[in-house]
Amino acid sequence: MKNSDIKSIAKQVLQIEAEAVSLMQDRIDKYFESAVQTIFECKGRLIVSGIGKSGLISQKIASTMASTGTPAQFVHPGEAVHGDLGMITDQDVILIVSNSGESIELTQILDVLKKKNLPIIGLIGRKNSTLSLKSDIFLDTSIEKEACTLDLAPTASTTATLAMGDALAVSLLELKGFNKKDFAEIHPGGMLGKRLLLTVEQLTHKNNRIPFVYNSSNIKDALLVISEKGFGVTGVLDKHNEMIGIITDGDIRRGLENNDNSLFDKTAECIMSKKPKWVASDTLAISALELMEKYSITSLFVYSNPNLKKPDGIVHIHDILKTGIQ
Repeated sequence: MKNSDIKSIAKQVLQIEAEAVSLMQDRIDKYFESAVQTIFECKGRLIVSGIGKSGLISQKIASTMASTGTPAQFVHPGEAVHGDLGMITDQDVILIVSNSGESIELTQILDVLKKKNLPIIGLIGRKNSTLSLKSDIFLDTSIEKEACTLDLAPTASTTATLAMGDALAVSLLELKGFNKKDFAEIHPGGMLGKRLLLTVEQLTHKNNRIPFVYNSSNIKDALLVISEKGFGVTGVLDKHNEMIGIITDGDIRRGLENNDNSLFDKTAECIMSKKPKWVASDTLAISALELMEKYSITSLFVYSNPNLKKPDGIVHIHDILKTGIQ
């Protein structure tokens, strides 16, 4: 097979799958709204079930639901008929997934679930199938053809079903008012959680680690403090212990270029920059990093209370980068 043929087939696959997903837009109707409302009002969990490739899609739908604020669990229909039906309570809502609509394993458990009067939503790929007729709410996920060149392997059908599952999940997310903070609280171990939860407070250096000199201090003292503390900067305090400026190692280098050694006859106030950049201690670390990158600086002074005269912390760009949030 020529490379050009490979490219042509791949593009055709993507085109067919894109058309299948696009087709789902026309299926967003009153039945879809009813499905969303039914899940929203559920006092238990959304139980998602499917077999084969539809089972894999079911697992993804359940996972997406759970991570966006809708308690959900995948139950394998084959295991369900051998005892796992006990996982399902009378407070749950059932979402079954099947392309053919004739999956025997799902048919076996539906009669039991119906006796419990549980709402059954079907993501089914064939109208008037056994499972579509047994569903209380039928969401049509049928497609024109599979992306497989044999028109056999589940490809476009699974993509379309997954997209419909995402549409349900995101609709519920909005309906519930689920926000970034909620998302972060159930993703504490991953990078997403870090980006949404990690604050400057957790990375701040405090007490005698903070570099300070007074405005009357000489430049040599300022240079020694910058070198000793290792942040590349020092804050400058007035006689009232209020921070009025900042000196960076770059300021001193530029001062030496312009004044030679006579720079060391000057006081810190002579070369300091006024109104240094700072952040509140509850600022997200990723936001602090963005501020550093915007102004090409490597350290930020930190205030736990903006009414304080001087900062009670400092954070270096390396402290943030070591967390791996970028």
